Amino acid sequence: MKGAWSLGLKLVGIALVCGCWQFTANRSFSFLWSVVLVWGGIALVPLVALAGRWALDRRPTIPRAANLSLLVHYMEAILLGCGLIVAFRFTQAYPIVRIPFPREISLLAVRITGTLATLTVVNLAIGGLGLPFAAAQSRKVATRWLYSRCRNPMGFYGLLCAIAGAVWLQSLHALLWTILWLAPVWILFVKFYEERELEIRFGEPYLQYKARTPFFGF
Repeated sequence: MKGAWSLGLKLVGIALVCGCWQFTANRSFSFLWSVVLVWGGIALVPLVALAGRWALDRRPTIPRAANLSLLVHYMEAILLGCGLIVAFRFTQAYPIVRIPFPREISLLAVRITGTLATLTVVNLAIGGLGLPFAAAQSRKVATRWLYSRCRNPMGFYGLLCAIAGAVWLQSLHALLWTILWLAPVWILFVKFYEERELEIRFGEPYLQYKARTPFFGF
């Protein structure tokens, strides 16, 4: 019964995330609302991380961490996903300055980094028996292949793909937003909330892995 309840909550969460993404993708926003979503919406992610960390530290138990991560990760997915969807259109419409970089090269970079980011999902599924955004929480610490030299390869290649995408858009606005806003917000979320959650769920094996493996491989 407990397993069915947990599965039901996950399916509802995934449906809610996808619904928010679809609503955002199908809607045209004014300049003001675009600014609010692109810059302000992403700014809520650290608040989610702070609230999640506070809740974790109040009762740092494995069941609590597992259940709380569903809520926190789905909120993060909604905020980041909707922000990225609007940013893709908004930063093209208001690029500040066009970046005169060959699109063939930046597109190749998008494909390479996107492929590597996808491979990290496969790596996590095989090595950690889990999926991103707590869709299926990992059951052990993934330490091999792409995770052997970098403990956050999914985020690392994902951010590189976003940067390459911004250059492909030839938009200085997109590039600045990705480097100065999206990347710091995501890193703060991972270091402040996600790593603490993994410490609680996996204990000493994760602490040892964290001690020997750099955050971004350097």
